[in-house]
Amino acid sequence: MTQPSSNAGRVRAGRAPSTPRRHVSTTLSLYLARHMLNSVGLVLAVVMGLVLVVDLIELLRRAAGDDVPVTTLIGMAILKNPFQLQKIAPFAVLIGGMITFSRLTRTNELVVARAAGVSVWQFMAPPVGVALLLGAFLVAIFNPLAAMMTSRYESLDARYIGGHSSLLSVGPGGLWLRERLDGAPVVIHATRMAAAGTDLGNVTIFRYGPDETFRDRIDAARATLGNQVWHIENAIVSAPDQVPERVDSLEQATQMTREQILDSFANPETMSFWALPGFIAQLRDAGFSALQHRLYWHSVLALPLLMMAMVIISATFGLRFTRRGGASITIAGGVFTGFLLYFLTGVVYALGQSGGLPVVLAAWTPAGVAALFGIATLLHLEDG
Repeated sequence: MTQPSSNAGRVRAGRAPSTPRRHVSTTLSLYLARHMLNSVGLVLAVVMGLVLVVDLIELLRRAAGDDVPVTTLIGMAILKNPFQLQKIAPFAVLIGGMITFSRLTRTNELVVARAAGVSVWQFMAPPVGVALLLGAFLVAIFNPLAAMMTSRYESLDARYIGGHSSLLSVGPGGLWLRERLDGAPVVIHATRMAAAGTDLGNVTIFRYGPDETFRDRIDAARATLGNQVWHIENAIVSAPDQVPERVDSLEQATQMTREQILDSFANPETMSFWALPGFIAQLRDAGFSALQHRLYWHSVLALPLLMMAMVIISATFGLRFTRRGGASITIAGGVFTGFLLYFLTGVVYALGQSGGLPVVLAAWTPAGVAALFGIATLLHLEDG
């Protein structure tokens, strides 16, 4: 007599064979990606609209009493908006991902897909791909535009509302400092720097009158910053229609302090992602610490990974709504996780700026920890 096969025996025992894993079709992938993109776009539009209103109110408050046109303030708020978008984008992806996964789960679309043999990791691939492409777009294309608009915003802020204006610039030719003393411009150029810009070598100082007419020029081997004065050594003073005069030492009054020089560096947020490596090299050649600029560059570079991690975290919350109940509690948990990550990111960045952590570790830790947390949680919930 022919013996029944082992598969038949399992069927008679009431144990159905496991559903084979299937590949996600192109149609389903595009469907999931479209849902994710629409949700993220909606969240970004709502949040950025609120941020624009808040920024405009703050500018109106700061400009109170000044004769600044309202149209100018509206333009400044719009110019500041793209930079805010870069900061908010990861958390918009988190909320958008939760909306996407919860909607598809409530309508049983993902339930059907999983019954057809599509694993949670497979139908997560399209939303993760959307987050990756969006992050790459923000880094490669949107960041330079946002940096240009932020630079313009800071210029208008300094012009109309009295914001901070940079006194210093660093380029291939060295360091340039500029200030006004009793309305008279003074421009300092040096090719060698030390002690965070307070010890200058190969110095040239151009002094002008209150009407900005050229007065004289000082060439010196060295200048060091003291208490409201530059101590200049081995100087040659040249004035129009006069014989150059050599002096062993002299003093040039200044209102600059070491802190003002350090604070006058170009804000890294006003510089394109592509231009930052060259500027960082110039800072190092000039003898300055480029810690802040390096940290910002690496944090921008880590943005795609952070956005992918936010999709994975959103799945750990969004996929639980209909199966386990407590939708409001789960949503609150997801939002709390986002704010906790934002707080920890600020702490880690502060440690990086102070030198307490290596720059690479400080910049990549939030994205790496978020990704590992999301993957571990999803493995625990879905695979046992």
